Amino acid sequence: MAIAEVTVIPIGTGSTSLSSYVAELQRVLEQQKGIKYTLTSMSTIIEGPLDDIFAAIRAIHEAPFHSDAKRVSTSIKIDDRRDKEGSSEQKLRSVQDKLGL
Repeated sequence: MAIAEVTVIPIGTGSTSLSSYVAELQRVLEQQKGIKYTLTSMSTIIEGPLDDIFAAIRAIHEAPFHSDAKRVSTSIKIDDRRDKEGSSEQKLRSVQDKLGL
């Protein structure tokens, strides 16, 4: 299972507020199959099989265009570990264990 951090930035919206676009992206993610996602204050974390993650990223990249954005910039970071199963929760737990928390 892979983990991706995705930030979608609509450009040319006529406003500095992006929360309505972020809310729409979360609605789009609810419709995606095979993934788990978590909204953070700066990005969205998507977990699942790589093909499902790429499908979800494409869907959320396209969404702002349907809401009249003129340009969209999407940044993606992918952690694809194949020697053992992992998750965002497992990665955080591993660090917390090392910190004695």
